[in-house]
Amino acid sequence: MGRAILFLGLVLVLIGGVLLLGEKYGVKNPLDVRFGGENLTFYFPLGTSILVSIVLSLLIYFFKK
Repeated sequence: MGRAILFLGLVLVLIGGVLLLGEKYGVKNPLDVRFGGENLTFYFPLGTSILVSIVLSLLIYFFKK
């Protein structure tokens, strides 16, 4: 159980690092929704949420076996 938690933490750190590098170099997920006006900006990371959900579902699937 301890190894699984460490592995999951490492995977989350790697995903976060990739997302931060993507933002730094201007790579954006095309499924993320952003609307901006003069006084209001709305951002909903739909594509990122789907990607994280798929990765976590796969990890849970492989660790349950």
